[in-house]
Amino acid sequence: MGLRERKKLAARAALSWAALKLAMEHGPENVRVEQIAAEAGVSPRTFNNYFSSKEEAICAIGLDRQERVRAALLARPADEPLWDAVIGSVLEQYGGEPDREQVARVRLQMRHPSLLGEHLKARAEIERVLAEGIAERIGTDIRFDMYPSLVAGAVSSATRVAMNHWLNSEPPAELIPIMTEALRSVAAGLPQPPRRKKPSC
Repeated sequence: MGLRERKKLAARAALSWAALKLAMEHGPENVRVEQIAAEAGVSPRTFNNYFSSKEEAICAIGLDRQERVRAALLARPADEPLWDAVIGSVLEQYGGEPDREQVARVRLQMRHPSLLGEHLKARAEIERVLAEGIAERIGTDIRFDMYPSLVAGAVSSATRVAMNHWLNSEPPAELIPIMTEALRSVAAGLPQPPRRKKPSC
Protein backbone atom coordinates (compact mmCIF):
# COMPACT_ATOMS: atom_id res chain seq x y z
CA MET A 1 0.00 0.00 0.00
CA GLY A 2 1.42 3.37 -1.04
CA LEU A 3 1.75 6.49 1.09
CA ARG A 4 -1.27 8.15 -0.54
CA GLU A 5 -3.50 5.16 0.18
CA ARG A 6 -2.28 5.01 3.79
CA LYS A 7 -3.06 8.70 4.27
CA LYS A 8 -6.57 8.24 2.88
CA LEU A 9 -7.21 5.29 5.18
CA ALA A 10 -5.90 7.28 8.16
CA ALA A 11 -8.18 10.21 7.30
CA ARG A 12 -11.20 7.90 6.98
CA ALA A 13 -10.39 6.24 10.28
CA ALA A 14 -10.04 9.59 12.07
CA LEU A 15 -13.43 10.73 10.78
CA SER A 16 -15.06 7.43 11.64
CA TRP A 17 -13.69 7.43 15.19
CA ALA A 18 -14.80 11.04 15.63
CA ALA A 19 -18.30 10.15 14.42
CA LEU A 20 -18.51 7.13 16.72
CA LYS A 21 -17.23 9.10 19.72
CA LEU A 22 -19.84 11.82 19.25
CA ALA A 23 -22.61 9.30 18.63
CA MET A 24 -21.76 7.50 21.86
CA GLU A 25 -21.72 10.78 23.77
CA HIS A 26 -24.85 12.39 22.34
CA GLY A 27 -26.76 9.73 20.39
CA PRO A 28 -26.54 9.37 16.58
CA GLU A 29 -29.65 11.46 16.02
CA ASN A 30 -28.06 14.45 17.80
CA VAL A 31 -24.80 14.51 15.83
CA ARG A 32 -24.23 16.70 12.77
CA VAL A 33 -21.65 16.34 10.02
CA GLU A 34 -20.17 19.71 10.98
CA GLN A 35 -19.51 18.43 14.51
CA ILE A 36 -17.81 15.29 13.23
CA ALA A 37 -15.60 17.31 10.89
CA ALA A 38 -14.65 19.70 13.70
CA GLU A 39 -13.86 16.80 16.05
CA ALA A 40 -11.53 15.32 13.41
CA GLY A 41 -9.98 18.70 12.58
CA VAL A 42 -11.16 18.86 8.97
CA SER A 43 -13.79 20.72 6.97
CA PRO A 44 -17.31 19.38 6.24
CA ARG A 45 -16.27 19.27 2.59
CA THR A 46 -13.44 16.89 3.47
CA PHE A 47 -15.91 14.74 5.39
CA ASN A 48 -18.10 14.55 2.28
CA ASN A 49 -15.11 13.34 0.26
CA TYR A 50 -15.05 10.19 2.39
CA PHE A 51 -18.61 9.58 3.55
CA SER A 52 -22.09 10.22 2.21
CA SER A 53 -23.70 10.47 5.66
CA LYS A 54 -22.95 10.55 9.37
CA GLU A 55 -24.47 7.05 9.67
CA GLU A 56 -21.99 5.68 7.14
CA ALA A 57 -19.10 7.29 9.04
CA ILE A 58 -20.24 5.87 12.39
CA CYS A 59 -20.50 2.34 10.97
CA ALA A 60 -17.19 2.44 9.08
CA ILE A 61 -14.99 1.43 12.04
CA GLY A 62 -14.99 -2.27 11.17
CA LEU A 63 -14.48 -1.59 7.48
CA ASP A 64 -11.40 0.52 8.15
CA ARG A 65 -9.93 -2.32 10.21
CA GLN A 66 -10.68 -4.78 7.42
CA GLU A 67 -8.80 -2.63 4.90
CA ARG A 68 -5.78 -2.96 7.19
CA VAL A 69 -6.34 -6.72 7.40
CA ARG A 70 -6.36 -6.91 3.62
CA ALA A 71 -3.15 -4.86 3.34
CA ALA A 72 -1.46 -7.01 5.98
CA LEU A 73 -2.59 -10.19 4.22
CA LEU A 74 -1.11 -9.13 0.90
CA ALA A 75 2.15 -8.11 2.59
CA ARG A 76 2.77 -11.48 4.25
CA PRO A 77 5.27 -14.00 2.76
CA ALA A 78 3.99 -15.50 -0.48
CA ASP A 79 4.84 -19.05 0.63
CA GLU A 80 2.93 -18.80 3.92
CA PRO A 81 -0.15 -21.09 3.99
CA LEU A 82 -3.32 -19.13 3.32
CA TRP A 83 -5.04 -19.70 6.64
CA ASP A 84 -1.87 -18.90 8.60
CA ALA A 85 -1.66 -15.64 6.67
CA VAL A 86 -5.35 -14.83 7.18
CA ILE A 87 -5.31 -15.58 10.90
CA GLY A 88 -2.07 -13.68 11.44
CA SER A 89 -3.41 -10.66 9.56
CA VAL A 90 -6.67 -10.61 11.54
CA LEU A 91 -5.01 -10.99 14.95
CA GLU A 92 -2.44 -8.33 14.09
CA GLN A 93 -5.18 -5.69 13.86
CA TYR A 94 -6.43 -6.31 17.39
CA GLY A 95 -3.07 -5.48 18.95
CA GLY A 96 -3.26 -5.56 22.72
CA GLU A 97 -6.25 -6.56 24.83
CA PRO A 98 -9.26 -4.34 23.97
CA ASP A 99 -11.31 -2.59 26.65
CA ARG A 100 -14.34 -4.82 27.28
CA GLU A 101 -16.61 -2.00 28.39
CA GLN A 102 -15.69 0.13 25.38
CA VAL A 103 -16.29 -2.74 22.94
CA ALA A 104 -19.65 -3.50 24.55
CA ARG A 105 -20.69 0.15 24.25
CA VAL A 106 -19.70 0.29 20.58
CA ARG A 107 -21.63 -2.89 19.78
CA LEU A 108 -24.68 -1.56 21.62
CA GLN A 109 -24.44 1.70 19.68
CA MET A 110 -24.48 -0.18 16.36
CA ARG A 111 -27.92 -1.57 17.25
CA HIS A 112 -29.45 1.92 17.18
CA PRO A 113 -32.37 1.89 14.70
CA SER A 114 -30.97 4.80 12.70
CA LEU A 115 -27.73 2.86 12.08
CA LEU A 116 -29.14 -0.55 11.20
CA GLY A 117 -29.11 -0.12 7.42
CA GLU A 118 -25.57 1.25 7.28
CA HIS A 119 -24.35 -1.35 9.75
CA LEU A 120 -25.63 -4.18 7.54
CA LYS A 121 -24.06 -2.56 4.46
CA ALA A 122 -20.75 -2.20 6.31
CA ARG A 123 -20.78 -5.87 7.33
CA ALA A 124 -21.31 -6.96 3.72
CA GLU A 125 -18.53 -4.65 2.56
CA ILE A 126 -16.20 -5.98 5.27
CA GLU A 127 -16.59 -9.50 3.88
CA ARG A 128 -16.13 -8.32 0.28
CA VAL A 129 -12.88 -6.50 1.11
CA LEU A 130 -11.39 -9.59 2.75
CA ALA A 131 -12.65 -11.87 -0.03
CA GLU A 132 -10.94 -9.72 -2.65
CA GLY A 133 -7.70 -9.74 -0.65
CA ILE A 134 -7.83 -13.54 -0.36
CA ALA A 135 -8.57 -13.89 -4.07
CA GLU A 136 -5.63 -11.67 -4.97
CA ARG A 137 -3.33 -13.65 -2.70
CA ILE A 138 -4.24 -17.06 -4.14
CA GLY A 139 -4.56 -15.87 -7.73
CA THR A 140 -8.28 -16.22 -8.33
CA ASP A 141 -11.33 -14.00 -8.81
CA ILE A 142 -14.42 -13.74 -6.59
CA ARG A 143 -16.60 -13.44 -9.70
CA PHE A 144 -15.81 -17.03 -10.67
CA ASP A 145 -14.54 -18.70 -7.50
CA MET A 146 -16.61 -18.74 -4.31
CA TYR A 147 -13.80 -20.00 -2.05
CA PRO A 148 -12.46 -16.52 -1.11
CA SER A 149 -15.98 -15.40 -0.17
CA LEU A 150 -16.52 -18.58 1.85
CA VAL A 151 -13.32 -17.90 3.79
CA ALA A 152 -14.24 -14.24 4.32
CA GLY A 153 -17.71 -15.19 5.57
CA ALA A 154 -16.27 -17.81 7.90
CA VAL A 155 -13.72 -15.34 9.27
CA SER A 156 -16.44 -12.75 9.84
CA SER A 157 -18.62 -15.24 11.71
CA ALA A 158 -15.72 -16.61 13.74
CA THR A 159 -14.55 -13.18 14.88
CA ARG A 160 -18.10 -12.14 15.79
CA VAL A 161 -18.70 -15.32 17.82
CA ALA A 162 -15.28 -15.00 19.48
CA MET A 163 -16.01 -11.39 20.43
CA ASN A 164 -19.37 -12.35 21.95
CA HIS A 165 -17.75 -15.19 23.90
CA TRP A 166 -15.02 -12.87 25.14
CA LEU A 167 -17.48 -10.17 26.23
CA ASN A 168 -19.56 -12.70 28.18
CA SER A 169 -16.70 -14.73 29.67
CA GLU A 170 -16.69 -15.06 33.46
CA PRO A 171 -14.14 -14.73 34.85
CA PRO A 172 -12.87 -12.36 32.15
CA ALA A 173 -10.70 -14.12 29.57
CA GLU A 174 -8.18 -12.79 27.05
CA LEU A 175 -9.49 -12.08 23.55
CA ILE A 176 -6.58 -13.25 21.37
CA PRO A 177 -6.59 -16.93 22.50
CA ILE A 178 -10.38 -17.05 22.01
CA MET A 179 -10.12 -15.43 18.58
CA THR A 180 -7.31 -17.78 17.57
CA GLU A 181 -9.28 -20.86 18.61
CA ALA A 182 -12.35 -19.68 16.67
CA LEU A 183 -10.36 -18.96 13.52
CA ARG A 184 -8.42 -22.24 13.70
CA SER A 185 -11.70 -24.11 14.07
CA VAL A 186 -13.20 -22.68 10.88
CA ALA A 187 -9.87 -23.06 9.06
CA ALA A 188 -9.98 -26.82 9.67
CA GLY A 189 -13.25 -27.02 7.74
CA LEU A 190 -12.20 -24.89 4.76
CA PRO A 191 -8.80 -26.11 3.51
CA GLN A 192 -7.44 -24.27 0.50
CA PRO A 193 -8.34 -26.12 -2.73
CA PRO A 194 -5.89 -26.62 -5.61
CA ARG A 195 -5.34 -23.48 -7.64
CA ARG A 196 -7.93 -23.10 -10.35
CA LYS A 197 -7.56 -21.34 -13.65
CA LYS A 198 -9.68 -18.24 -14.18
CA PRO A 199 -12.19 -18.75 -16.98
CA SER A 200 -11.37 -16.83 -20.13
CA CYS A 201 -13.69 -13.92 -20.82
